[in-house]
Amino acid sequence: METRDLIDAYYEAFNEGDSEAMLSLMTEDVVHDVNQGERRKGKAAFREFNDKMARCYTERLTDIVVMVAGDGKRAAAEFTVNGCYTATDEGLPEADNQRYRLPAGSFFTVKDGKIARVTTYYNLTDWLKQIGD
Repeated sequence: METRDLIDAYYEAFNEGDSEAMLSLMTEDVVHDVNQGERRKGKAAFREFNDKMARCYTERLTDIVVMVAGDGKRAAAEFTVNGCYTATDEGLPEADNQRYRLPAGSFFTVKDGKIARVTTYYNLTDWLKQIGD
């Protein structure tokens, strides 16, 4: 699969809430980093993260712009997260179905037609303000 198609498929699966489809696009030893969070390694850790996210948040990404390096080994995406904080996430303020809208971005490393690394950044301070912390 071409890198552009791979990243598009990843975001399509995200917007459908299909964690298994996202995982099918990743290497077994995928590395997942989010700002203000710890590094996760492997599909099991990514699945666990997605399960927690599905319990606490409802999110849809819009305005997605994907950029791919000439050799296809790296990609980046910029997008807007449109979300609702539905259940309290450990260590964060109480959830009460607060809505939020955040600019965010991700960086990818691609190996053998699969996502080997995904690193996502967003402004946590902005999110906290939006949910009323």
